[in-house]
Amino acid sequence: MPIEPGLTYEITHIVTDNDTAAAYGSGLAPVLSTPHLVALLENAAQTALIPYLEPGQSSVGTYIGIRHLAATPVGMTVRARAEVTTVALPRVCFRVEAWDAIEKIGEGEHERFIVDNARFMARVARKKPAD
Repeated sequence: MPIEPGLTYEITHIVTDNDTAAAYGSGLAPVLSTPHLVALLENAAQTALIPYLEPGQSSVGTYIGIRHLAATPVGMTVRARAEVTTVALPRVCFRVEAWDAIEKIGEGEHERFIVDNARFMARVARKKPAD
């Protein structure tokens, strides 16, 4: 079955001390950090694609643009959602959104490319210096 616009996937995550701006070094507040919000949104998108990948394939994020709209304290659950908006294989674009128990906390766009793992890792290996 093909990847089509409208495909959605959601994940939930309880914010811990390790997820905070203070822990990431991106601020001092003990609230969900923007880098961790980005990771949750990316995770929702990449997980949405897993059932559609052929053996030996994965997806890599190539763009994310989000607005972090509200702070979420430690202990609160976050729900991150990715919805496919455009498919031009190997490129897949998503609308991403996140909420805590009170309000929408993030929104934006994310782009992923489906890659052949062996070819992708061969390109990465060429960047390593020879021993």
